[in-house]
Amino acid sequence: MILAAAVSGPWSLTDCIDYALQNNIQVKQREISVAQREIELNSAENNWLPGVSASAGENLSFGRGLNEDNTYSTGSNTASTRFSVGADMTLFQGLDGANGIKLGKLNLAAAMSDLERAQDDIRVSVAQAYVQILYDQELLVVANNQVDIDEQLFERVKALRETGKASAAEVAAQQSTLAQSRLRATQAENTLKLSILDLSQLLELESPEGFSIVTPSESELDMPLLPSPEDIYAQAIQEKAVVTAEQIRLEAAEVSIKKAKSAYYPSLSLNGGVSTDYYTNSAYTSDPFGQQLKKNFSPYVGLSLRVPIFNKMATRNSVRNAQLSYNNQKLQLESVKKTLYKEIQQAYYNAVAAQSQLTSSKDAADSAEHSFNLTKEKYENGMSSITEYNESKNRYLEAASNYLQARYKCVFQTKLLDFYRGLDLSF
Repeated sequence: MILAAAVSGPWSLTDCIDYALQNNIQVKQREISVAQREIELNSAENNWLPGVSASAGENLSFGRGLNEDNTYSTGSNTASTRFSVGADMTLFQGLDGANGIKLGKLNLAAAMSDLERAQDDIRVSVAQAYVQILYDQELLVVANNQVDIDEQLFERVKALRETGKASAAEVAAQQSTLAQSRLRATQAENTLKLSILDLSQLLELESPEGFSIVTPSESELDMPLLPSPEDIYAQAIQEKAVVTAEQIRLEAAEVSIKKAKSAYYPSLSLNGGVSTDYYTNSAYTSDPFGQQLKKNFSPYVGLSLRVPIFNKMATRNSVRNAQLSYNNQKLQLESVKKTLYKEIQQAYYNAVAAQSQLTSSKDAADSAEHSFNLTKEKYENGMSSITEYNESKNRYLEAASNYLQARYKCVFQTKLLDFYRGLDLSF
């Protein structure tokens, strides 16, 4: 909760995204995957190093032992102690080691792209939840304003009832209308609380209590001109981690073929070491321990060549499987590109439709507001019934809600297009 304590007051969209990237569980899991790939790469790089080992052994034999003249005698006990240090190093194995390092680097790069993809998914989810809160906040303001209007009207109708200018039925009708407005306000408030809860859960906050967000200014919500889907896709194909990860995996699949083919080639190893031992026989007197170790000191060095001849088609099948994996990865990359293009097209046409809907819903909301004001004035002057007044008010409320929905849908869709272009999600 370090960042939570650092953020005082309302959270901006940038605050929310930064905090989510630090604390989201899926992102942390991807970070662990990156660390695992780093270890695998380190292991592949260290395969070039020689392996060194030391050993010591003690053997006891009873009843029969080797004499000084290299013959065996019975009735004697022997003891031998042996020390050795050895090293071995692969000199050539069909470039298996070099391809293993290349594969490790590519797997690490793919894991890092997967991490970036997980971060991108979190950014989009947080932005969507953030915009939903903005929308629900606006709806709550509209609902509360409507409650204020209906309360004033209810008091007016009651006053008119006292002077005999309104019937009991009109008072009851307006009281029912006020109750409905309060219910809508309560529902809007609960919806807002749920939206705040959704965002706080994305941020992995312990509780949504006291959590609030910054409301962008009007200028920050302006609708920009939209580039074409083709232009956006051309940028996205270079920027988005979802494509980069699959491209890297295609390179890794190609290296895997070369690595599998390395089993066709001979392997050459270098080995060497030193050994010495100490031997005693109860049938005769042995040289001292130190003298024996010095006399028996034996360094050695050797080369080992292994030529594969037939391994039950295992290498051939490994190469074939690697080739199939490569072909499958090519299809996967193509599928990801097509999916990305479809997503961009959908986001683009959603944004275009939202901008068009925003314009028409704004006109409708302005018209409904003007009509409501006129009806309100007529009602206050006794030239309109309460039924006409409430019908006009409900049309205005619906039009205002439609406008807000179109506005924030447009905001999210245009921000989503900016995201595909590699721009930051912020206001």
